[in-house]
This record gives sequence, structure tokens and C-alpha cells, in this order.
Amino acid sequence: MHSKETAGTQKPGRPGSADRAGHHPLTRKLLLRHAVVVAVGGLVIYLLLPKLTRVLASWPRLAGLAPAWMVLALAAEVASFTCYFGLQRVALRTSAWFGVVTAGLTGNAVSGILPGGSAAGATLQFEMLSAAGLDPDSTVSGLAAISLINTAALLALPLLALPAMLAGIAVSPGLLHAGLIGIAGFVLLAAAGAVILNADWPLRGLARAVQSLHNHVFARRRQPVTGLDKRFLADRDSVREVLGRQWRQALLLTTGRIGFDFGCLLAALRATGAHPQPSLALLAYAAANIVALIPLTPGGLGIVEASLASLLVLAGVPSSSAFVATLAYRLISYWLPLVAGGPAYLIFRHRYGAAWRRSSPHQIGK
Repeated sequence: MHSKETAGTQKPGRPGSADRAGHHPLTRKLLLRHAVVVAVGGLVIYLLLPKLTRVLASWPRLAGLAPAWMVLALAAEVASFTCYFGLQRVALRTSAWFGVVTAGLTGNAVSGILPGGSAAGATLQFEMLSAAGLDPDSTVSGLAAISLINTAALLALPLLALPAMLAGIAVSPGLLHAGLIGIAGFVLLAAAGAVILNADWPLRGLARAVQSLHNHVFARRRQPVTGLDKRFLADRDSVREVLGRQWRQALLLTTGRIGFDFGCLLAALRATGAHPQPSLALLAYAAANIVALIPLTPGGLGIVEASLASLLVLAGVPSSSAFVATLAYRLISYWLPLVAGGPAYLIFRHRYGAAWRRSSPHQIGK
């Protein structure tokens, strides 16, 4: 739901790719692409403006929230981020916390601020992890594994609400349809993941198609790409190794990350005095997460607020409580981590200044 989910969805480039990109000036095509991203994001926010305005208008009511429940919500979100960084340590095959946490917070902040910032956030995170001494190839495959795990977990969330629905709890059609979409998406992703992890031909075919397209489009401006199929297969094998050796720990940390984040939302709802049915609130949370997977705005800004508040109303939460709880939840899960990104970047620069300058001459703030 929050932007830490989008920071790992874009795969960073190979070592040196950021340096090569830094040599290319802004072109008309690049400016047009950025303008389209900003325009689409602005249009989405405009269409959702009525619901978003109601969420933001709940600001004065934050002072009336129960302090104990808000402290619990904050603690749950801290635990969620701790599980997320723990998952990164497993996938990146490192025991260090400092580099993983500071790079993760910085990449999360960039992903949550810039239009289409997921790629920029993932690239910056990759550069910081490399400066901290992590192996570049392991970093690429580890971040790819995290993206796969997170997406699968989010799509699988509606499955947890199935027992309650089968027990006879009434579910609105909107929530039911969103849940079914998530379940279908999870089944497709699981099937595709199983094929890719166990068969070489899909990745070989995809790599050759991408390589051929790249060399055709950039035939006159860039060196031709070769051996992309071997690179794809090597990354796949690294991801399979990560998932195979420590899958129980990865599963536990992924469950904790999402479970504590959902706990933050439940605590925010209880802080308003609402007593939602947990299974329906989970379905609303899952549906909003599925919507947030579409990167139309930075960090799902506007989309998450509007969709989550509306889905909570469908789950039986009074509208006044749904809007103020959504605002409180987003302040804790989205805005506070964004604020932490700046200090995390400065602390990282202070500790790894020399290595950072050597590995990333085009970094932000040079």
C-alpha cells in the first residue's frame, strides 16, 4: 500500500548503466515521456479529487483520535518496515542493516515523490547498495526476488478473506469483484513464476526478443546488446537460489511486512472508534493494494486515499471514520517514511562518502 512496495518493482540496471545514462542529455522523446507521466498522474488525481478532498478535509479530526491506538499504529508500521528491510537482507544475502535501511528509505522516498519514480528509486537504491560493498549481480537478483515476492503476496491477500466469505459474511459486489481479480492475478503470477523458475525457454525467448528490439531501435546510436539470454538466465538462477535456500524466512518476513501494515490500518480505524469486521477490512485493504500496483501516480498518491476510503465504506465502516482513518494511515505509512528518506541519504553519504563518489559520479546532490 505504501511506497515501499513500489520501490522494488523496477529492476535496476547493470553495473555502470546509471553512469552511461548520465551521459545522455534530455531529448524531446524523454521530455515527452515525462510530460505524459505527469499528465496521466494529474488526470487520475483530478478524477479522484472529490474522494481525495474528503480524505484531506478530515485533517482537523486527527486531533480527536485515540492516542493509544495511534501509538500502536505507529509501532505496527515500524515493525512492517523492519520486516521489509529484513526481507531485503535475506534477498541481498547480507547481514548488514545500515546500508540496507538507508538505501531502502532513500529509494522509497524517490519512488514516492517523483512521477514514474519507481525506476529512479530502484536505480538509486542499487547504486547505494553497491557503494556499501554489496555485490552488484547479487543486488540485481535480490531486488528482483523482492519484487516478485511482494507482488505475489499482495495479489494473494484476498485468499485470506475467503474463509469469512464462505462462512456467510455479506460482502459488497465491489469488494468481491476486486478480491476475485486479486485471486486470479495471483494464480496467473504463480503459474508464470513456476514456469520461469523451472524452464529456460521462456526467458531465452523473451531475452532474444528484447535484444533484437533494442538493437533494431538503437542500431545507429548505441552498441548492440549481446548475450542477454545468458544474463536473464543467470539472474533467474540467482533469484531461485535466494527463494530456495531461505524461503521460510522470506515467507515469514513478507507475512510480517504486510500483516503489520494491515495492523497499522486496523489501529487507525480503532482510533476513530470504529469496530470493522477484520475480514472485510482485509478485503478492502487487499483491493486497494491491487489498485496501487498500477503506477499511475507516485506512491499511489491520491489513488490509495480515494480507493481505500471508498472500499472501507463498502466494508461497513462509517464514512466519517473511513476517511479520517485513511488519512491517519497514509500519514504513518506513506508520508513519515518519505520524510525519513532525506536524513537517511545524508547519513549514508556521511558514512560512505568516498565509496559513494567512486561508484556513482552522477548521484543526486553531487
